[in-house]
Amino acid sequence: MRRKRYLLFPLFFFLFCLPFCAEAQVGEKKLTVEFKNEELSSVFKQLSKISGYKILFTYDDVKSYTYSGAIKDKNIREILDIVLSGKKLEYTIDKEFITITTKGPSKQAKVYTVNGVVLSADDGEPLIGATVMVKGTSTGVLTDIDGKFTLPNVSSRSKLEFSYVGMLPQSLSPSPTMKVTLQSDVQTLSEVVVTGMQRMDKRMFTGATDQLKAENIKMDGMADISRGLEGRSAGVSVQNVSGTFGTAPKIRVRGATSIYGSSKPLWVVDGVILEDAIDVGPDDLSSGDAETLISSAIAGLNSDDIESFQILKDGSATSIYGARAMAGVIVVTTKKGRAGVSKISYTGEFTTRAIPSYKEFNIMNSQEQMGIYKEMEQKGWLNSADLFRTKDTGVYGRMYRLIDEYNNSNGQRGLLNTPESRNAYLREAEMRNTDWFDVLFTNAISQNHSVSVTAGTEKSSFYASLSAMLDPGWYKQSKVKRYTANVNTTYNLYKNLSINLISNASYRQQNAPGTMSSTLDIASGKMSRGFDINPYSYALNTSRTLDPSADYISNYAPFNILHELDNNYIEINMVDVKFQGELKWKSDSRA
Repeated sequence: MRRKRYLLFPLFFFLFCLPFCAEAQVGEKKLTVEFKNEELSSVFKQLSKISGYKILFTYDDVKSYTYSGAIKDKNIREILDIVLSGKKLEYTIDKEFITITTKGPSKQAKVYTVNGVVLSADDGEPLIGATVMVKGTSTGVLTDIDGKFTLPNVSSRSKLEFSYVGMLPQSLSPSPTMKVTLQSDVQTLSEVVVTGMQRMDKRMFTGATDQLKAENIKMDGMADISRGLEGRSAGVSVQNVSGTFGTAPKIRVRGATSIYGSSKPLWVVDGVILEDAIDVGPDDLSSGDAETLISSAIAGLNSDDIESFQILKDGSATSIYGARAMAGVIVVTTKKGRAGVSKISYTGEFTTRAIPSYKEFNIMNSQEQMGIYKEMEQKGWLNSADLFRTKDTGVYGRMYRLIDEYNNSNGQRGLLNTPESRNAYLREAEMRNTDWFDVLFTNAISQNHSVSVTAGTEKSSFYASLSAMLDPGWYKQSKVKRYTANVNTTYNLYKNLSINLISNASYRQQNAPGTMSSTLDIASGKMSRGFDINPYSYALNTSRTLDPSADYISNYAPFNILHELDNNYIEINMVDVKFQGELKWKSDSRA
């Protein structure tokens, strides 16, 4: 055992010395190279690849020199002596770095790591994907999501070039910590008007238009982004006629253009006219018709996928889209990938809606209402004969119906027609004080999740997103689930030829309640109910003396709101898929 320990010692010594031997061998490595009148910057790049050294230099120091010749079986020091012979240049070797400097009394160049951030001069926001390059070399990095970058092994004699699409480039001397602000290129970022068919300089556009960024319109907790247009543009009015998802708001861009025709604006998404699934008139939006739930043209769009809105207000839009644009045009532009930008984004929204409270409204409680009913009874306005012919009756109507009911099996009536029985029944209603908000509503948390991926180069760009909106329902029969997918790709085949492919898909599963309103056919006696039972309206307008478990006369028929919501509702399963392609070709590649 002692002998084995001694034998291991030479092995450890060999392994310990191996790195130093390798380093010595690198410096003494024999190289053979040949250059044909090449610039020194190119010579140094080739030597760096074959020698294992990192050669640092300033492009301004070497740009005026070239070298031509063949060198055989020489180490790196000998090669540099030959290449730099007769030139006002010298070199120093420090570990794996070789620094080329100008001969003279100037101080030796320093090598350090540069940490910095690149910002926009317009708003001070960080620039994502800005390029930072060492001038004259292929060494560089891109800024991250915070606009920050780290560039190691930078010579103090070199220059750093900062560039970004739409910004003026800058060339600066490096320092360990840098804060760089890039100015906008006015010629590149001139304001344009997107009409859906074309993009033009705003100075060349003679019509009335407003451009709105989606980030300024989006309202937290509101899945339908069209509702956020209210108050954002002069002359544009938005009336939210219903809080139910999918119901389009009344939007007026040019006012009521016709008393007979439609006053709805035309929606154009990425150059394609987006038709409504069902043509719903302005009066129908507030009618409670079930068709209004699928009347929104952009209900299937994820708000996080929208980049901007362009509102065309005047008659010039009719020259592009015809008579359908007489009420104005809203052009929607979705997000695309950008060159030099690669990121994954996630947006999550959680919206809490609490049960409403009667404390927020000036509404009588059951005691106050029964006091008024008692006065009406004393004046003879709530007698049995009148209530039997009334369209809607409450506590007194049900009391007289119970008195009139007779059970043949037990020989008893629903309620004895005695002062004691009637007063007991009315006293129970007086103390009931039903909280309809608590009966019909529940505390709910709606969720909206969106994930997007952006990537791009000069040759192609890519944008894709997935979203899910999950709303369990604030009131009964009001749950909504919506899923969307979006892919937008652009391929720059040549300088003057590009292809843009866009696909969108959405799926909506929704429940919505029915209506209290009804229509009576006098001839047949049949009664038909409409659609929109509004629990919010019911809670505000219904007496708090009513029993939630009992039936009361409404529209000449027995009615119970809980039974109605359980049996009178609509199920919506809607799929919307769109594919579009665009081929762009310019006759002049300089255009």
